[in-house]
Amino acid sequence: MKIDPITPMLEAIHQRFSADMSGALADYIPQLAAVDPRLFGLALAGVSGRVYCAGDADAPFTIQSASKPFVYAIALADHGLEAVLERVGAEPSGEAFNAASLEPTTGRPFNPMINAGAIVTTSLVGAVGPAERYERIRAVLSAFAGRELTHDQAVYRSESDTGDKNRSLGFLMRSAGSLRADVEATVDVYFKQCAIVVTARDLAVMAATLANGGVNPCTGVAVVSDQVASHVLTIMGTCGMYDASGEWLLRVGLPAKSGVSGALLAVKPAQFGAGLFSPLLDARGNSVRGIASCREMANRFELHLLNYPGRPSPATYLDTTAALLHSSKRRDAAQRSRLAQEGDAIVVRGLQGEITFAAAEEVLVACEQLSEQVRWLIFDVERVVALRRSGRAVLDALVRELGLQGVETVIADPGRRGLVAGAAEFGSRDTALERCEDALLETELPNQEVTR
Repeated sequence: MKIDPITPMLEAIHQRFSADMSGALADYIPQLAAVDPRLFGLALAGVSGRVYCAGDADAPFTIQSASKPFVYAIALADHGLEAVLERVGAEPSGEAFNAASLEPTTGRPFNPMINAGAIVTTSLVGAVGPAERYERIRAVLSAFAGRELTHDQAVYRSESDTGDKNRSLGFLMRSAGSLRADVEATVDVYFKQCAIVVTARDLAVMAATLANGGVNPCTGVAVVSDQVASHVLTIMGTCGMYDASGEWLLRVGLPAKSGVSGALLAVKPAQFGAGLFSPLLDARGNSVRGIASCREMANRFELHLLNYPGRPSPATYLDTTAALLHSSKRRDAAQRSRLAQEGDAIVVRGLQGEITFAAAEEVLVACEQLSEQVRWLIFDVERVVALRRSGRAVLDALVRELGLQGVETVIADPGRRGLVAGAAEFGSRDTALERCEDALLETELPNQEVTR
């Protein structure tokens, strides 16, 4: 049985904006001026690997500037962030995509999402010669899309014949020192990169790969690292929509990138990627219907990254002691009596969900209420699905602090994932309880609390 409520949602958005024929084709590239202005496609790819489409989602078009985030990803993977930042900045330019936006002191282009920055980024792709450089770009973009991509020779020739502005940017950057490769060869690869043919469906999968930490959710192939994907999404969030990037982030709130073919991709990290195609552009070179559709999706489904999500579920689902909860180990009458009397020295806390900074802080605050008689603290983390770095840092520090105050922390985790440093780990809550009970029975505890 197939259940698909998502496609009808996309179809409703497509229907709402289909009649909007405002905007203009990118007539400064002759081949783009010949595209059917009625074409309009939407696609959404989840990190589950499922893809949903509406309208002309399989209509082919050239990727143009929507290639820039993926080529930037290759440069980052090849050289690392610091080396790339020496050549290309990370600040919004506030100018048109083809402006000569170079930092006056360094000669760097402001960011890799404008043409000047993208030309330098293309030059940074590791290869022996321009032919190998283009083939590497094509192959990596194919891995992002999950299928073999090719380029449109006619569009490439059209861009090359009318691309003197990009050549002038190349020579300007060459003189400034930010572009160190041959200008003509680099710009030629850039033209071919922009002429790679994709569909809205492809863009959705490519965007979902960034959303999925660099792993293509449809093929399972790790295209880039999660850190590279994070860097790329950051630049897309601040610079991806040219001189409309600030308003885009305000209204839509998703990392995105547009192209003058009418391409548009947007990313909801860890959830999905969206691909859109409508060739009619606004004055800033962005797809009119693409922007309208993304705004509608963001507003209807509260997609903005900075929306307040509400308080999450409690991080703790169990809070008891060994006076009430016992291990399955058989004990004699005297042992059972002592555990009943002194079992509050062993506290059992069950943690659940994703342990972020806020969740770990919740655990920390609860531990401040531990009584002075507590000597063992068991964290049952079987229901913990993820421990984020910020959460791990807080819990590791908590374990250290508890140890200084005479409380031993014990972890119960069937997966033995080693989530918390400095704590003994057991494969179940029962074995962790048994170990703490044995320690209590072997230890003489004071009969009354002592104020620390």
